[in-house]
Amino acid sequence: MIWKRKVAIWAFTIATIAGGVAAISIAIHRAQPITIRGAVLSADDDPQKQLPIADVQITGTDGSAVSSSKSDASGFFTLTLRRGLRRRQPLMLRFRHPDYKPLDLNEFVSDEIYIARMVPLHRAAHVSVGHPDIGISNVRVRYSVKATTEADVGSAVKTFEVVNTGNVLCKGHHPCSPDGKWKAALASASLDAGEGNQFRNARVSCIAGPCPFSKVEFEDLSRGGRRVNVSVRNWSDTTTFLMEAEVVHPMVSDLVRESYPVIFGRALNFSLPPLAEGPSIEAEVNGESIVFPLGPDLFLSWADCHVRVDTDQARAYRCELKPGYRFQ
Repeated sequence: MIWKRKVAIWAFTIATIAGGVAAISIAIHRAQPITIRGAVLSADDDPQKQLPIADVQITGTDGSAVSSSKSDASGFFTLTLRRGLRRRQPLMLRFRHPDYKPLDLNEFVSDEIYIARMVPLHRAAHVSVGHPDIGISNVRVRYSVKATTEADVGSAVKTFEVVNTGNVLCKGHHPCSPDGKWKAALASASLDAGEGNQFRNARVSCIAGPCPFSKVEFEDLSRGGRRVNVSVRNWSDTTTFLMEAEVVHPMVSDLVRESYPVIFGRALNFSLPPLAEGPSIEAEVNGESIVFPLGPDLFLSWADCHVRVDTDQARAYRCELKPGYRFQ
């Protein structure tokens, strides 16, 4: 009966420890703040016109504490709630933006994705009395990218010898053949393309002597650049190697490119590659063609613009018309 008592004691001890661990885990979980995530969109029956809204002031309250956040260019937001708040507790979310009607949502704390759709203030009356909207048409996006072209300069050729006498035992004196038996010799050579020039298709080959008993130890030929280097080991009689490469002169220039944005409702959308520079928008305003440089502040007199940088470093732009303007 003693062994039964020991088993019961061990079972009780294990259950107590497990219960304590579970209680601690629950306490730690409850002590951690909860972060909710969501997006703010412009309200519209057409999904293509449910555009993301940036810079929306978002507050969340459970009646005793207030948390605040702001949406980014994609409309995304996170809101970190107070510690100790449990899931399924009531939560009031308030969304405020000067161009949209205030929005209050009665929600519950959860890990769901929260979507808020705000109604624009200018949707019902963006035409001022006696002042018709200014028309925006023929919108194009202009930007520049660096382009590299190469002028053919010529070619470079160089021969070099790896002087050695074959069938001489190495006896541990470096350098030796790969198997350590025969005395070997090392020789190096390099090519210089000259100031502002670079090598292309650099290569090395053995052209004379017992080539099968030689080996390229080091080379950076495939890297190109102004200088290339090679080192050869030879463990037989003298061999001769040939280095060759084409020489080019790289030239960098700016290429101006154009693209056409996609217009949904009162917003135009376009993206630029990571290396694009100097973006501007060319448009006809009341029939007059004008170029509008965006600049670092993304300023347009007739639209509010935001940019989002994607994971591949491409930049996605969205510009929404200000009141008093319309796309033709």
